[in-house]
Order: sequence, then structure tokens, then C-alpha cells
Amino acid sequence: MRRGLWLTLPAAVLAALLGLAATERGRKPAAALPVASIPVTRVKRGPVELKVIARGSLEGGRPDMLSAPMTGGDDMTIRMMLPSGTLVKAGDVVVQLDSTEQEFKLREAEADIEEAGQRVAEANAEKEARQEEDSYSLVSARAALEQAELEARKNPLKGRIEARQNTLAVESARARLVELEQNLKNRTGTGQAAIAMQEANRKKARIRAGMARKNIENMTLRARSDGYVSIQQNTQTNFYYTGMTFSLFQVGDQVRGGMAVAQIPDLHSWLVKASLGELDRGHLQKGQPAQVRVVAVPGRLFRGRVEDIGGTNGPMWNRKFEFKLTLEDPSAELRPGMTANILVHTDRIANALWIPSQALFESDGRAFVYLARQGQFSPKDVKLVRRSESQAVIEGLVEGQTVALARPEAGAAQKQSGGALKAIPQ
Repeated sequence: MRRGLWLTLPAAVLAALLGLAATERGRKPAAALPVASIPVTRVKRGPVELKVIARGSLEGGRPDMLSAPMTGGDDMTIRMMLPSGTLVKAGDVVVQLDSTEQEFKLREAEADIEEAGQRVAEANAEKEARQEEDSYSLVSARAALEQAELEARKNPLKGRIEARQNTLAVESARARLVELEQNLKNRTGTGQAAIAMQEANRKKARIRAGMARKNIENMTLRARSDGYVSIQQNTQTNFYYTGMTFSLFQVGDQVRGGMAVAQIPDLHSWLVKASLGELDRGHLQKGQPAQVRVVAVPGRLFRGRVEDIGGTNGPMWNRKFEFKLTLEDPSAELRPGMTANILVHTDRIANALWIPSQALFESDGRAFVYLARQGQFSPKDVKLVRRSESQAVIEGLVEGQTVALARPEAGAAQKQSGGALKAIPQ
């Protein structure tokens, strides 16, 4: 036991010494690095132009949407489709959906119309035959009544029994006539009801046939105006996850009724759609002027105006929002999908204290910089006034002070790995 105690004692002492050394290291500033090893910049004072820079794509404003018809049936298959960018005239076929099911329904409805027509004819013929039969029976009953009444007139000359028989014959003939007249009315109503039923069946079949013809016609999606075809994304899926991308519709895809398959943008009204980080949302306002340069049209500067600012979405570490610009001076060279560079001047501060945005750091709701003091960096809290993608307007520093453009911890890691970080000349 004594031997084990003497063996474990040096290990315990060694662990205590290592812990003390670690504590001493933790007391030293984490950013205690020479200024020359970290990229730095100086705090500047002067006018600051706050601007939003983004890259987007062109799309036609007020587009003519081509959607699959509401057929009330199963999904439809795309049988033919023009590719995106195809120039079309009003009336040209852009998308053709498979109409096999509707053609079958049309043939079925037409057969029902023919069958209902035959049944109407049969009901009319049966009604006429019954009317002829009932008319003959009615004439016979009336003649029988007249004959019985003639015999009854001889009752004063007849015996009591024979006279009574004549009276009963008259009553029987009269009752028979009343019964036939009532039966004639009932049969007439029944015949008309049977004809009306068959006419209703024929009308329903005609309605089904008309709907099938209309669906077949609507399954041919035609351009209602001149322009370029823009095929839409196929968003038909049973699940969705953040960052999921969809492919464009293509021949053979299934489409539900009401889904937009393609669009013909209005070439006289153009929009520029872009996505930006959440930081720039507070700088944009509807109606702000913008400058747009289209990559495919070099040397031309277009004027635009902020039209719409969408909501923010995406994961917490990469929140983005979409916004749209309207072009005020479009030209004939523009096409849907062209890449456009956007510049929006959002504000101008005449006399501001500012630093590059990468020199400002944020953590736990506080904004701070790494200020160079006596050859070392130390965190310094500042007040953030305005911030853009490239500049941050602040309070709490003095013009000319030196701040780090990167976290000193990152510089220490790179230095240990053999890298070299130079200070930016001021």
C-alpha cells in the first residue's frame, strides 16, 4: 500500500502543476498578439454613402400565365412544350397536355346522347300508341253508354226486373267511361314524365360532352400575346425542406389542374428580382431609385425603382429576403432570366465616423471592435448607428484609431499553422 501511495504521489503533483500552468495561461488576454500580425484599418471620419448592392435576374412584369385547366380529374401529362426563351406570337401553341382521358369522356357522353335520344323516341312512340288505344276504348265506352241509355228509356214498357237491369247497365257503362277518362289522364302524365326523364338524361349527356370538348380545347395552352416563353418550376411534391430547389417542367411531367406551367412575360414591363441578406432589409424602402446594369447588355445603365420588399425567411444563420425592382427604361434587347447587377443608394451621412463592416463584430447583443493598444488588441464596445454590406457607422471611437479586420484568435491560429497576416498600410 505504501508503495502504491509513493507511485501515485508524483502523478498528482504533476497534474497540479499542469493545472496551475493552464490557469496562468487563461489569465492572459486571448488577443495578446502583435498588431503587425493581424490585418488592420483605421477609423475614418467623413461622408458615407450607404448603398445596397445585389445581383438578380430579369422577369417580365404582368406576365400572361398559362395554367392547366381544372378538369376535375386526375393529373395531366405534358405531351409537348416549347423550351424557355422561344419567341411566340399570339395564338401559338406553347404547351400541349395529354387529352386521352377527356376524349374518352367525350365519346362516352356522345354515346349517352345517342342512347337517350333513342329512348326519347321510344317513349314518344309508346305514348302515342297508348293514346290511340285509350282513344278507341273511350269511343267504345261512350257508345256502350249511349246504347244502355236507349235501352233504359224502354223501362216504362218493361217489367220491373228488366227495367232494373237496364238501369244497372247504364250505371255500369257510365262508371266504365269515367274510369277510362281518368286512366287516359294518368297515362298521359306518365308518358310525359317518361319522356321528360329521357330528355333530362340527354341534356346531362350533352353537358358532359360540352365540358369534355372545353377541357380538350383548354388542354392546348396558347399564347395570348407576343413574347418569349418562360417555363415554370415544377413544385408538385408531397414534402418540402429548406433550401430545396425545383426543376423546370418538361415533357412527360404530371401537372395538376390550376398549376402554372409557363408564362409569357410582358416585354414592355420588366422586373428585376433579387435576394439579399437580412442586414440590408432595413435600408430599403418602396419607391427608392436604383441603377441596374444587365450583364448581357454591356455599356447600358438602366434606371429602376424598388417595387416590392418581401418577407425574411431561411435558417437563422442565413436569413434572406427577396425584393423586386421595376425598370423605367426597358429596351428590346432584354430577355427573361438575364443577370442584372443592382445598386441602390439608400442614405448619405455627411460627417460620420465609420469603419469597414468586417472590422465590426457582434456577440450576445453587443457590438465591439478589436482596438490596438500598446501593441496588442483588446475588445472595445461601440454603438452601431448604421451598417451596410461594406461600411459601418459607429460611435465610441476616435478618428485615426487602429482596429483589427479579423478576430485576433483567427490570426493566432493562422500564425501557429505557419501562415502570415500582414497589416494593411494606412
